[in-house]
Amino acid sequence: MKGTLLVMIATALLLVFAGMALAESDMQKVPSCTYCGMDRTRFAHSRMFVTFDDGTIVGTCSIHCLAIDLATSIDKTPESIQVGDFNHKNLIDVENAFWVIGGDKSGVMTRQAKWAFATKDEAENFIAESGGKLATFDEAMQATYVSMYADVKMLREKRKKMRMKMQTKGAAHQ
Repeated sequence: MKGTLLVMIATALLLVFAGMALAESDMQKVPSCTYCGMDRTRFAHSRMFVTFDDGTIVGTCSIHCLAIDLATSIDKTPESIQVGDFNHKNLIDVENAFWVIGGDKSGVMTRQAKWAFATKDEAENFIAESGGKLATFDEAMQATYVSMYADVKMLREKRKKMRMKMQTKGAAHQ
């Protein structure tokens, strides 16, 4: 009986550590976002990881950058799409996730945040604290595409200001 219990505990620990290794491996395989260059480890709570049927992979920092990839890779079929769980930062399947659109927390690459949670309770707790509405992955993707133009415009303006600020700092040091 003790031996069986020890084997069960050892197996559980191996599964936990294997899960942790898999969670890290997507960020090791693709450390920065394919589209914007942002550090995917820093954005582990919103990162996306796609495996296509041809074996290629894509890692992004957000659903915004995933939408860009899906729109430009229409000849490839996603075999698996995973998202970082907002609370725990481990990857979960996008279709099984409970999505929250909106709320008062700033989104990644977007004005209207879209977050994924492993459980409905966690999503509802987030909504109670920060606002937003419960959604499916399809609804989150639709909201992403609807806001794409405004988000890209916002990002361009933000990056332009950053470049101007850097040029001003560079000129001041000369």
